[in-house]
Amino acid sequence: MELLAQLLANGLVNGSEYALLGLGFSLIFATTRIFHFAYGPILALSAYVGWFGASVLGLPELTAALCGAAGGAVAGALCYIGAYRYFEIKGIPSHGVLILSLGMSIVLQAALTIGFGTAVLVVPDFQTNVYLFGPVVITEVQVCLVVALVVVVALLTLFLRTTRHGLAVLAMTDNRDMAQLVGIDSVRTSAMVFAIGSAIAGIAAAMLMLEQGVTAIMGGRLIFIAFVVSVVGGIGSIPGSIVGGYLLGFVESVGLWEIPTQWQNSIAFIMLFVIMLIRPTGLGRRPRTS
Repeated sequence: MELLAQLLANGLVNGSEYALLGLGFSLIFATTRIFHFAYGPILALSAYVGWFGASVLGLPELTAALCGAAGGAVAGALCYIGAYRYFEIKGIPSHGVLILSLGMSIVLQAALTIGFGTAVLVVPDFQTNVYLFGPVVITEVQVCLVVALVVVVALLTLFLRTTRHGLAVLAMTDNRDMAQLVGIDSVRTSAMVFAIGSAIAGIAAAMLMLEQGVTAIMGGRLIFIAFVVSVVGGIGSIPGSIVGGYLLGFVESVGLWEIPTQWQNSIAFIMLFVIMLIRPTGLGRRPRTS
């Protein structure tokens, strides 16, 4: 039972991380209908910004993580303004935008590799407090990750439901063309959503950096998790992404009770396959397409 308690705690932490990754990805897709696969390298960039803030500038670790999220927000907005928007103006079909996204992902990852090398970079002398809850061991960073999801969901809900810009996001999520007809600035709203979505997932990436370090290729795993969580939760469903994140976190953690760790990624594939067989639209409500 002690092992099961620890595995469930790990599932809670991993689920919070996965939910943040999926939440940012789904928010972007729900609003813009863009499969943003350059999301992975941008999250790696967020981790590098956090590492630079903590290691070079000497910022407190959690402050550095927030700086990483801010760096991801800027990079996400620039991706939309500098690349996706041009394709929208030209009326390029969705498969062309998908190819652009994959191409940007390759280019950005190569740029990170050239700029930072292939070694794992860690924050020197970083130590985190460890808490004991009976048989369960959890670190301060892991606690912060769980708290971060709660705070992000609360703030995002408040933003979407009570502010003018948030209502514009909801309108574009429901029907992009109608939102434009009633005067909503789709370009500004899309750039804002790319920034917010990248910042949300950037928090998870920067905190992951504190415990595991950062590499140029870490974005590949992060986008894989974000995509699986989004599909399981229902593409474009923001609440579904949270459910999908925790489902994957708990299934993956408890599954490792009997399955060797090298099969960890296979668990995500298997869960994705099963959900697609049972409910092809995912667990969450699928939004109406524009």
